[in-house]
Amino acid sequence: MADSNITKRALSSAFKELLESKPFSKISVGDICEKCEMNRKSFYYHFKDKYDLVNWIYYTEFVTVVRQKDYPAFCELVTDLCRFFYDNRAFYHKILSVSGQNSFTEYFRDLLVTIMNNYREDSVPSDAAFSFCAEFYGDAMVCAIKRWLSQKNCMPPEEFSSLLEHCLRPVFPSA
Repeated sequence: MADSNITKRALSSAFKELLESKPFSKISVGDICEKCEMNRKSFYYHFKDKYDLVNWIYYTEFVTVVRQKDYPAFCELVTDLCRFFYDNRAFYHKILSVSGQNSFTEYFRDLLVTIMNNYREDSVPSDAAFSFCAEFYGDAMVCAIKRWLSQKNCMPPEEFSSLLEHCLRPVFPSA
């Protein structure tokens, strides 16, 4: 397993370096492999495609870290999420601008909806109503984060997460 993570990290590092100088759409699996001197077979052993690699980067750098913490309220998680995106804004600004099937935007939105469903409050009248709210707020959060990261001088993460918390409070009252 350790060798697997070493390979994945090498591919991740190569991809991130390439993304600094090329748009996502112009980076091929071949480019990533060439950058870290691996063959395509190694890449495909670990990842389905470059979208899967991006999702793995997010999962290992953020999700695995926050899973070790206890978040009594959804908005506390949102604050850490905003800090993470702010600290890595050059990368995630580019990645969130990619849309469509298998994109990180789609993966991130689905992950947000799943997390929100875990924070369902009793004050929400029904599962159907809450599911609708989670889908709605998942879409809204993705759009807001994309807009925030695209601003040349985006506001600090604490300020942005405070604004998000204000919007989320009707659905997550314990925020």
